[in-house]
Amino acid sequence: MPSSEARIPTEHASKYLQQLCKHFGHKIPATFDTETGHLTFEMGTTALAAEPALLVLRNEAPDAAGLTRLEGVIASHLVRFAFREELKIEWKPV
Repeated sequence: MPSSEARIPTEHASKYLQQLCKHFGHKIPATFDTETGHLTFEMGTTALAAEPALLVLRNEAPDAAGLTRLEGVIASHLVRFAFREELKIEWKPV
């Protein structure tokens, strides 16, 4: 199963994790607390983890097209929520 990970330096990791999960939770299954989260999309899943100065996102999808779509959806929403800072989101295969 194709997967990718992004490790994003930010002092607001927990805030962004919760925003993403609350936002998507209106449309898809989402579970979260202040340190971890999990989103289940039709094209795959995203696991989120908030560390003191780092947001870790890990995606898994049944195929490469789904993984690419998932990366785009998560990144575009995160950039929107974090408009006050310029986040560096680099997806790496895992």
